Amino acid sequence: MFVGAHAIVTGGSSGIGLACAKELAARGAHVALVARDTGRLEIAAEAVEAARRDPSQRVVIHSADLSAWECALDAMDALAAQGFAPDILVNSAGVILPGKFSTMSLADFEANMTAGFWGVVHPCKAAVPRMIEAGSGHIVNVSSVAGFLGIYGYTGYAAAKYAVLGFSEALRFELKPHGIAVAVVLPPDTETPGLARERTLRPRETEEVAGNIKALPAERVAVAVMRGIEAKRFHIIPDAQSRFYFRLKGLLPEVFFRVVDADVARARRRR
Repeated sequence: MFVGAHAIVTGGSSGIGLACAKELAARGAHVALVARDTGRLEIAAEAVEAARRDPSQRVVIHSADLSAWECALDAMDALAAQGFAPDILVNSAGVILPGKFSTMSLADFEANMTAGFWGVVHPCKAAVPRMIEAGSGHIVNVSSVAGFLGIYGYTGYAAAKYAVLGFSEALRFELKPHGIAVAVVLPPDTETPGLARERTLRPRETEEVAGNIKALPAERVAVAVMRGIEAKRFHIIPDAQSRFYFRLKGLLPEVFFRVVDADVARARRRR
């Protein structure tokens, strides 16, 4: 399903987005990378080209701020004009700004939501009409473990990623009759350029909770995404520990709350 497909990857200049772009290229897809920074996009494109199965596969870049609707629409129109009406759309753009709710600025909340939620909705809104017209397509929206676990210190980020999960679930039902698959990725901490900075902003209690789940290489998340696309799986959870927490909260939410409350209390005692 990947050979010859046209894939657009947002947030494709680094992290999970870049890792997914490389995996798509390795499986034979033509890949378009979308992000804000042209310099980083050019470097990323070289890495994607090096991963191609065949040198005839196209790799193109487009600079855009996808949190702005007009920019997202212009990006999709420009890429479609280059032959990239997407067969596969991977939305991996976003920012992570943790902190305690009582001290976080409203600007931090807005940044989390603008990039993490609207940066997903806008590309979908721009791409879906072409997918409906084609009668096929696959959309993959990257959320987070924080999209189903309300982690201490992540009120802003969790709000955005819960929104991505709910949006993706509703979108799945709407698009399935049109032959379009929708998936949502729920990775834990992932070793990306932004993780080290993110950790400096976390409250101590967050580290106590998040420390229970080991950070994954972005490449491992990308492989899980490819397998999820092949299986047309809606929930793509790359690691066993996160899958356990997903099931635990779904089946026994009161147990989940006790476990996390204990982690938070332990961190506060250590202070």
